Parts: sequence; C-alpha cells; structure tokens
Amino acid sequence: MSAIRLPKLFALLGASLLLIPAALALAASPPAKPATATAPAAPPAWVQRSNANASAVLGVFAKFSPEMAGRFGVPGFDKDILDLKPGFEERARQATLASITSLEQKLAAEKDPAVRQDLAIMLQTLRQQLEGDSLTRTIMLPYFDVNGTVFQGIKSLLDDQVTADRRPAALDRLKRYAGLEAGYAPIARLAEDRTREKLGNAALLGPSKEELESDLRNGPTYIKGIEQLCQKFQIAGYEAPLAALKQQLEDYQGFLRQSLLPRARTDFRQPPALYAFGLKAYGVDMTVPELTSRAQVSFQEIQNQMQCLAPLVAKEKGWAFTDYRDVIKELKKKQIGADAILAHYQARVRDIETIIRRENIVTLPGRDMVIRLANEAETAAIPAPHFDQPRLIGNTGEMGTFVLPTHVPAAAGKLDFDDFTLEAESWTLTAHEGRPGHELQFSAMIEHGVSIPRALFAFNSVNVEGWGLYAESEMQRYEPLEGQIMTLQNRLLRAARAFLDPGLQLGTITKEQAMRVLRQDVGVSEAMATQEVERYTFRAPGQATSYFVGYNRLLEVREEAERALGSQFDRRKFNDFVLAQGLIPPGLLRKAVVEEFIPGAVGAASAAKQGRAN
Repeated sequence: MSAIRLPKLFALLGASLLLIPAALALAASPPAKPATATAPAAPPAWVQRSNANASAVLGVFAKFSPEMAGRFGVPGFDKDILDLKPGFEERARQATLASITSLEQKLAAEKDPAVRQDLAIMLQTLRQQLEGDSLTRTIMLPYFDVNGTVFQGIKSLLDDQVTADRRPAALDRLKRYAGLEAGYAPIARLAEDRTREKLGNAALLGPSKEELESDLRNGPTYIKGIEQLCQKFQIAGYEAPLAALKQQLEDYQGFLRQSLLPRARTDFRQPPALYAFGLKAYGVDMTVPELTSRAQVSFQEIQNQMQCLAPLVAKEKGWAFTDYRDVIKELKKKQIGADAILAHYQARVRDIETIIRRENIVTLPGRDMVIRLANEAETAAIPAPHFDQPRLIGNTGEMGTFVLPTHVPAAAGKLDFDDFTLEAESWTLTAHEGRPGHELQFSAMIEHGVSIPRALFAFNSVNVEGWGLYAESEMQRYEPLEGQIMTLQNRLLRAARAFLDPGLQLGTITKEQAMRVLRQDVGVSEAMATQEVERYTFRAPGQATSYFVGYNRLLEVREEAERALGSQFDRRKFNDFVLAQGLIPPGLLRKAVVEEFIPGAVGAASAAKQGRAN
C-alpha cells in the first residue's frame, strides 16, 4: 500500500479504483490459452455507449498518473510518469469538476436505464474523489513514498506478461524519474518540494511514525527490486539513470528523516473524518456500531463451529486434544517445502476445478490459472497473499496472477509465515485468490466483457473481497475436514478484522489486545498478526473490514433469491449472474437480482413447464 496521496481518480484512499483512460471497450481479445474458451462477442450497443462516456472522462485524467493508465491497458503512456509539478492538485480538481459537469449533462439527456446507472456510478465516484481530496488537503501534510511509487512504475512494464515491445519504455520512464530528460525534474525533488510547501503549517498532521519508518525501511528493497527487474529483462543502459535515481532517493530519505520524521505522529489513529471517509470509499455501508456488533457475534458463532469441527479433525488424525486452537497449531506443523509450494498450489487448483465442475458451482474458463511466489520487493509492497489483476482494457491474453509471499520484511530480520504453506490452508486460500475467487472474478470481466464503469468506477474492496470470501464458503462443504477448519479460521479472521480495525482506530482496542486475539484466538503466526495490525493501523485503515461487509451483503442477496425462487433456484446460474454484473456495489447488485435474475428464472421455469405440457 503506497503512502503516496494524490488527488487522482484511481486512488480513493487505497480503495483500488485505478485510473484507466482511453476510448477502448473492456471486452478482451481471446485469452492466451483458449482451450475451450471462445472470443467474446462485440459489446452490446448500450455498453459501447457507456464505455464512450467513461473514456471521455478517463482520458482527461491520464496525465495525472500515466503509469496506472498503461498498466491497465491504455496505449501511449508507457514512458510517462505521474505529475507532481506545482499546482498538480488544483489541476486535477479542475479536471474532475469539468468531468462531473459533462456527466451530469449526459445523465440529463440519457434514456437507457443501464447507461443512466453507469453514469450515476461514475458521478458518485468523482464526487467521492473530490471529497477525499479535500479532506486530505485540509488535514494531512503531503507525503509521498517515492521509492515504492517508482518501483511500481517500473514493475508495471517489466513483467512476464507485458509484451516485449513495451518493456524498453522502462528505460525512458527511469530517466524521467531521475529528471534526465528535458522537461522533467527528479521525482524525488518534486515530492520533497510539495512536502516543504506545507511543512510550516502546524495544523497539518504528518504521517504516522510507523508508516514512515516502514517506508524508509523498505526503500532500499525497492531500489534493489528495480535493478533485479532491469537485469532480468535485459534493459540496456539502465545503470547510469538508476545510479542517479538511487542517489536522489537516498537524499529524499534523508530529508524525510530530518524534516518529516519529527512531524510524524506517534498516534497511528487516523483523524475520525478521514477514517469515516475511508470506510465509505472502501464500500462499507454499515455504521461502525452495527459493523462491530455484527462482527463480534459472528466471531463467537464461528468459534463455536470450529470447536464442533475440531474433535472430528483430531479423531481423523489420531490426536488426543480437541480444542480448535491446538488442532490448527498441529496442522501448521505439516508445512510444504519452499521448492514444492508452487507445485502444491497448482495441484490444489486442479482439485478445486474438479469439484466446481462436478458440483456445478460456477462456469469455469478453459485455461490454466497462474500462481507464483513473490520476490523481496513485492513482499515489501504487499506483505500478504494477493491477486495481481490483469489489465482490464485491451487485454491480449494477459492473465491475473495469484502471488504468494513466504515472509514479511521487519526491522530486525525476517518473520516467517506458517499460515500459507500448510496443506490444509491451500484449499481456502486457492478458493479466495484463485478459483472460484478473484481470478475467476476478473476472468469473467475480461472474457465476457462488462462496461468500463462497472469494472473500474464501481471497483471497491467490498465488491471484490465480498466475492472472495463468498467463494471460500462455496467450496467449504466439499473440502476435507482439515480444509474446512482452515476455511472457518479464515472466516474468523475476517470477523476479527471487522471489530479490531475500527477498535484500534477509535482507541477502544490496543495493539497488544489485537495481537493477542490474532495470535491466540484466530491462531495466525507472529508474522501474519504483525502485518494484520500494520494493515489496520497505517497501511490501509478500514480496508480490512470490507471482507466481512461484502460477504454479508452477498449472502443477503442470495438468500433473497433463494427464498423467491425456491426449487427453481440454480446456484451456478446465480453465481454466473453475479460475476456478469462486474463490480457493482451491493445495492445495485440486489437491484439486478430482484429485477433481472429472479424474473428471468421464473420465466425460464414457466417456459420449460409449458414446453413439457406441449
């Protein structure tokens, strides 16, 4: 989670809404391994019109963060870098206001309900962006994790799934970061200038000390990661600009230590207004009291379920103890060796796909899934298992990747995870990050095509992570007992997040108490508990609550559909329908289920009955 705070469309306090401009349809080219898959049909007329509306807005903002534009498939931005020149915040604000005015005019004239809905989604996102930018400028000192930003900018071009003809642009980008091309100043100096402009304002809060120290600690790892990428992809001539950039970044880190670290706040808690906005930006639609109350009750219920299942696992394994904590601890002793992790997870994907087809859970694509281990720099950037999403526009076969770290960088060496390399855990982790979770979620958008607003503007953590946790629950009943108890442990963690995160931010829970809950009651490693608490306190306050909220909202929608349809309910068709909606928020998903899925299922059943009668 980068510390950079820019008034940009693609970052609503880390909510994962990424800037993707240009007038391109979201429908992709055929996948790299088509197998039984077929090329997507041309988008419907309303999708094409909606994409044109989105492209007109997104094109305006490309100049503020071209790295992300290129990463998600927009041509023409591979050499460009983000704008930190004087006045960039006001320029972005004016561009946002102009886009809002344009969309309001289109909405007033539009008659198609689907296009109107997409226009409303974009307007909500842009207005929310202005609100977040205003809050941040009013409350916080400008602070940029330049090392992390530069690493991500280079990594977005130097990747196995980026075509070879695009990779040389990494050298141009590197030179521009270092200010070695005409019209470009060193990005580190621009970042320092933007912070210095506001240092004299004592009313503005600095970053948390933990956040700043973590970024400073990870800085050299990012530079090493850039060098490794340039060597791996044989970028000729990278040495001199990287050496210049390295010195600039070292000077920048010196400035941070000398001038910003004294302004860093020892209290990690976000100002209440920023935390409340963050929850909203992540898609959380529950009040904090409702969220914490629901989560605490769920935590107790899941513990009870685990305590019922633990004796069955123990009996199967021949163990004398029956407490779920002891069972998890014993399961963790069966670790997969580093040289066997990838092969094990690849085999687990095949196991799960067999179940999905046999039980008719959801429609699978006809190609393999990609899994790899994280390198040191990637682990510093995201110290947890995660899914690297593919580009969503103009995709020519690039696939999302399930990335698995094996340790988390710390001030004093490395803390090893034992949470992801045990055989029992591989069931639920693969279901969440892979299939039927995130990998399938993004595959569906690319291979079947949804409108840009539904894939990008509506993109937030509740939409995405709710499906991931739901995917875990869909697979649970078919897993062996040890897989089932680890699935419950993961659900327990998501419930814990939903009361620990707000508790830490509101001051009702201490870090020591949170660590105790995570280590003793949830049963995660010291490394996992450490990165979890960092996540709640400074990496992404509020984001961790989105899993619990999204899962609950999706279950509510499914229950309503099952109750309305009874025996006519078809799980595979429901899951396919949900994926086909893109990343719309829970309220709009419920509307689609009530107004489209349920009537359609009733109509299909009636037609089938009539056909049998004839």
